Amino acid sequence: MRTTIVIPTYNEKENVERMAAAVLAAAPEAHLLIVDDNSPDGTGDTIEALRTDSGWLDEKARARLHCLHRAKKEGLGRAYIAGFELALNHGAEKIVQMDCDFSHDPADIMRLVEAPCELAIGSRYVPGGATPGWPFRRRLISRAGGAFIRAVTGMPLRDPTGGFKAWSASALRAVDFQSVESAGYSFQLEMNHRAWKEGLKILELPIKFADRTRGTSKISGAIALESLKIAWRLRRR
Repeated sequence: MRTTIVIPTYNEKENVERMAAAVLAAAPEAHLLIVDDNSPDGTGDTIEALRTDSGWLDEKARARLHCLHRAKKEGLGRAYIAGFELALNHGAEKIVQMDCDFSHDPADIMRLVEAPCELAIGSRYVPGGATPGWPFRRRLISRAGGAFIRAVTGMPLRDPTGGFKAWSASALRAVDFQSVESAGYSFQLEMNHRAWKEGLKILELPIKFADRTRGTSKISGAIALESLKIAWRLRRR
Protein backbone atom coordinates (compact mmCIF):
# COMPACT_ATOMS: atom_id res chain seq x y z
CA MET A 1 0.00 0.00 0.00
CA ARG A 2 1.60 3.25 -1.13
CA THR A 3 1.47 5.92 1.57
CA THR A 4 2.29 9.57 0.99
CA ILE A 5 2.77 12.06 3.82
CA VAL A 6 1.93 15.63 2.79
CA ILE A 7 3.46 18.51 4.75
CA PRO A 8 2.87 22.13 3.71
CA THR A 9 5.66 24.57 4.55
CA TYR A 10 6.14 28.30 4.69
CA ASN A 11 9.30 29.57 6.37
CA GLU A 12 10.11 26.26 8.07
CA LYS A 13 13.84 26.13 7.30
CA GLU A 14 14.62 25.64 10.99
CA ASN A 15 12.46 22.51 11.15
CA VAL A 16 12.28 20.92 7.72
CA GLU A 17 15.51 18.89 7.77
CA ARG A 18 14.81 17.37 11.18
CA MET A 19 11.17 16.74 10.28
CA ALA A 20 12.00 15.09 6.96
CA ALA A 21 14.52 12.77 8.63
CA ALA A 22 12.08 11.90 11.42
CA VAL A 23 9.18 11.20 9.04
CA LEU A 24 11.24 9.05 6.66
CA ALA A 25 12.51 7.03 9.64
CA ALA A 26 9.09 6.66 11.28
CA ALA A 27 7.41 5.53 8.03
CA PRO A 28 10.18 3.56 6.28
CA GLU A 29 8.14 2.66 3.18
CA ALA A 30 6.22 5.91 2.78
CA HIS A 31 6.89 8.86 0.51
CA LEU A 32 7.15 12.37 1.93
CA LEU A 33 5.82 15.27 -0.13
CA ILE A 34 6.72 18.75 1.07
CA VAL A 35 4.50 21.46 -0.43
CA ASP A 36 6.41 24.71 -0.17
CA ASP A 37 4.75 28.05 -0.93
CA ASN A 38 7.91 29.81 -2.13
CA SER A 39 9.19 30.38 1.41
CA PRO A 40 11.39 33.48 1.54
CA ASP A 41 13.64 31.83 4.13
CA GLY A 42 14.77 29.19 1.61
CA THR A 43 12.82 26.20 2.90
CA GLY A 44 12.31 24.91 -0.64
CA ASP A 45 16.00 25.19 -1.47
CA THR A 46 16.85 23.30 1.72
CA ILE A 47 14.62 20.40 0.68
CA GLU A 48 16.17 20.20 -2.79
CA ALA A 49 19.65 20.21 -1.26
CA LEU A 50 18.71 17.33 1.04
CA ARG A 51 17.46 15.24 -1.88
CA THR A 52 20.92 15.30 -3.49
CA ASP A 53 23.12 15.32 -0.39
CA SER A 54 24.88 11.94 -0.24
CA GLY A 55 25.79 12.63 3.38
CA TRP A 56 22.15 12.98 4.46
CA LEU A 57 20.43 9.64 5.07
CA ASP A 58 20.81 6.85 2.52
CA GLU A 59 19.93 6.93 -1.16
CA LYS A 60 16.67 4.99 -0.77
CA ALA A 61 15.44 7.35 1.94
CA ARG A 62 16.36 10.42 -0.11
CA ALA A 63 14.45 8.96 -3.08
CA ARG A 64 11.27 9.02 -0.95
CA LEU A 65 11.57 12.77 -0.36
CA HIS A 66 9.79 15.03 -2.85
CA CYS A 67 8.96 18.72 -3.02
CA LEU A 68 6.18 20.56 -4.80
CA HIS A 69 7.27 24.18 -5.27
CA ARG A 70 4.35 26.59 -5.53
CA ALA A 71 4.71 30.12 -6.86
CA LYS A 72 3.24 31.95 -3.88
CA LYS A 73 1.55 31.63 -0.50
CA GLU A 74 -2.16 30.94 -0.98
CA GLY A 75 -3.10 29.40 2.36
CA LEU A 76 -2.88 26.04 4.05
CA GLY A 77 -5.96 24.68 2.30
CA ARG A 78 -4.71 25.43 -1.20
CA ALA A 79 -1.34 23.85 -0.36
CA TYR A 80 -3.01 20.66 0.89
CA ILE A 81 -5.26 20.44 -2.16
CA ALA A 82 -2.24 20.64 -4.45
CA GLY A 83 -0.42 18.01 -2.40
CA PHE A 84 -3.39 15.65 -2.28
CA GLU A 85 -3.85 15.90 -6.05
CA LEU A 86 -0.20 15.07 -6.71
CA ALA A 87 -0.19 12.20 -4.21
CA LEU A 88 -3.32 10.64 -5.72
CA ASN A 89 -1.99 11.06 -9.25
CA HIS A 90 1.08 9.05 -8.21
CA GLY A 91 -0.98 6.20 -6.84
CA ALA A 92 -1.14 6.91 -3.12
CA GLU A 93 -3.64 4.70 -1.30
CA LYS A 94 -3.17 6.40 2.07
CA ILE A 95 -2.46 10.10 2.47
CA VAL A 96 -1.27 11.57 5.76
CA GLN A 97 -1.39 15.30 6.51
CA MET A 98 0.62 16.90 9.28
CA ASP A 99 2.50 20.01 10.37
CA CYS A 100 6.22 20.64 10.00
CA ASP A 101 6.81 22.15 13.44
CA PHE A 102 6.81 18.90 15.49
CA SER A 103 3.49 19.68 17.13
CA HIS A 104 2.53 16.42 15.41
CA ASP A 105 4.86 13.58 16.39
CA PRO A 106 6.15 11.52 13.42
CA ALA A 107 6.13 8.48 15.71
CA ASP A 108 2.31 8.52 15.46
CA ILE A 109 2.17 8.34 11.66
CA MET A 110 1.89 4.59 11.24
CA ARG A 111 -0.66 4.32 14.05
CA LEU A 112 -2.92 6.62 12.04
CA VAL A 113 -2.17 4.87 8.74
CA GLU A 114 -2.99 1.44 10.15
CA ALA A 115 -6.21 2.46 11.93
CA PRO A 116 -9.21 0.47 10.61
CA CYS A 117 -11.15 3.39 9.17
CA GLU A 118 -11.42 5.73 6.21
CA LEU A 119 -10.23 8.78 8.15
CA ALA A 120 -8.05 8.65 11.24
CA ILE A 121 -7.69 11.90 13.18
CA GLY A 122 -4.99 12.49 15.76
CA SER A 123 -7.02 13.95 18.61
CA ARG A 124 -5.94 16.08 21.55
CA TYR A 125 -9.22 15.58 23.36
CA VAL A 126 -10.06 11.89 23.44
CA PRO A 127 -8.82 9.84 26.42
CA GLY A 128 -5.05 9.60 26.22
CA GLY A 129 -4.69 12.82 24.22
CA ALA A 130 -2.88 15.81 25.68
CA THR A 131 -1.56 19.31 25.05
CA PRO A 132 1.65 19.38 27.10
CA GLY A 133 2.96 22.82 27.93
CA TRP A 134 -0.24 24.66 27.06
CA PRO A 135 -1.31 27.28 29.63
CA PHE A 136 -4.75 26.91 31.18
CA ARG A 137 -6.22 29.83 29.17
CA ARG A 138 -5.19 28.30 25.85
CA ARG A 139 -6.64 24.91 26.83
CA LEU A 140 -9.88 26.57 27.90
CA ILE A 141 -10.24 28.53 24.65
CA SER A 142 -9.45 25.47 22.53
CA ARG A 143 -11.92 23.23 24.33
CA ALA A 144 -14.61 25.91 24.31
CA GLY A 145 -14.08 26.40 20.58
CA GLY A 146 -14.48 22.68 19.98
CA ALA A 147 -17.65 22.57 22.04
CA PHE A 148 -19.04 25.53 20.08
CA ILE A 149 -18.28 23.83 16.75
CA ARG A 150 -19.93 20.59 17.87
CA ALA A 151 -23.03 22.46 19.06
CA VAL A 152 -23.35 24.52 15.88
CA THR A 153 -22.61 21.82 13.30
CA GLY A 154 -23.79 18.69 15.09
CA MET A 155 -20.49 17.03 14.24
CA PRO A 156 -19.56 14.69 17.13
CA LEU A 157 -15.76 14.88 16.83
CA ARG A 158 -13.92 15.73 20.04
CA ASP A 159 -11.19 17.53 18.06
CA PRO A 160 -13.10 18.98 15.09
CA THR A 161 -10.22 21.14 13.87
CA GLY A 162 -7.62 18.38 14.18
CA GLY A 163 -5.09 18.49 11.33
CA PHE A 164 -2.97 15.37 11.90
CA LYS A 165 -4.86 12.86 9.76
CA ALA A 166 -4.62 9.77 7.59
CA TRP A 167 -7.09 9.48 4.71
CA SER A 168 -7.79 6.59 2.41
CA ALA A 169 -7.63 7.63 -1.24
CA SER A 170 -11.30 6.75 -1.68
CA ALA A 171 -12.24 8.95 1.29
CA LEU A 172 -10.46 11.97 -0.15
CA ARG A 173 -12.23 11.49 -3.45
CA ALA A 174 -15.58 11.04 -1.69
CA VAL A 175 -15.36 14.42 0.05
CA ASP A 176 -14.46 16.18 -3.23
CA PHE A 177 -11.52 17.92 -1.60
CA GLN A 178 -10.77 20.07 -4.67
CA SER A 179 -13.98 22.04 -4.09
CA VAL A 180 -13.33 22.95 -0.43
CA GLU A 181 -13.82 26.70 -0.04
CA SER A 182 -11.65 27.32 3.03
CA ALA A 183 -8.16 28.40 1.99
CA GLY A 184 -6.72 28.84 5.48
CA TYR A 185 -6.62 26.78 8.66
CA SER A 186 -10.40 26.32 8.64
CA PHE A 187 -9.71 23.89 5.78
CA GLN A 188 -9.19 21.28 8.51
CA LEU A 189 -12.65 21.86 9.95
CA GLU A 190 -14.37 21.86 6.58
CA MET A 191 -12.66 18.63 5.51
CA ASN A 192 -13.57 16.90 8.78
CA HIS A 193 -17.16 18.10 8.42
CA ARG A 194 -17.39 16.79 4.85
CA ALA A 195 -16.09 13.39 5.94
CA TRP A 196 -18.72 13.22 8.69
CA LYS A 197 -21.55 14.33 6.40
CA GLU A 198 -20.44 11.76 3.83
CA GLY A 199 -20.85 9.03 6.44
CA LEU A 200 -17.23 7.93 6.33
CA LYS A 201 -15.86 5.75 9.10
CA ILE A 202 -13.86 8.14 11.28
CA LEU A 203 -11.71 7.27 14.29
CA GLU A 204 -10.07 9.73 16.67
CA LEU A 205 -6.80 8.42 18.05
CA PRO A 206 -5.12 10.12 21.02
CA ILE A 207 -2.02 12.20 20.36
CA LYS A 208 0.12 14.57 22.37
CA PHE A 209 0.10 17.96 20.66
CA ALA A 210 3.18 19.94 21.68
CA ASP A 211 4.09 23.56 20.94
CA ARG A 212 6.78 24.23 18.37
CA THR A 213 10.26 24.93 19.73
CA ARG A 214 11.72 26.45 16.54
CA GLY A 215 10.37 28.94 14.03
CA THR A 216 7.31 31.15 14.25
CA SER A 217 3.73 29.97 14.71
CA LYS A 218 1.22 30.93 12.04
CA ILE A 219 -1.76 30.56 14.37
CA SER A 220 -3.46 33.78 15.50
CA GLY A 221 -6.68 34.93 17.09
CA ALA A 222 -8.01 35.83 13.65
CA ILE A 223 -7.43 32.27 12.46
CA ALA A 224 -9.33 30.84 15.44
CA LEU A 225 -12.19 33.26 14.80
CA GLU A 226 -12.29 32.16 11.16
CA SER A 227 -13.02 28.57 12.21
CA LEU A 228 -15.94 29.71 14.37
CA LYS A 229 -17.39 31.67 11.45
CA ILE A 230 -16.98 28.69 9.13
CA ALA A 231 -18.89 26.54 11.62
CA TRP A 232 -22.00 28.69 11.09
CA ARG A 233 -21.68 28.26 7.31
CA LEU A 234 -21.30 24.49 7.71
CA ARG A 235 -24.41 24.38 9.90
CA ARG A 236 -26.53 25.04 6.83
CA ARG A 237 -25.18 22.05 4.94
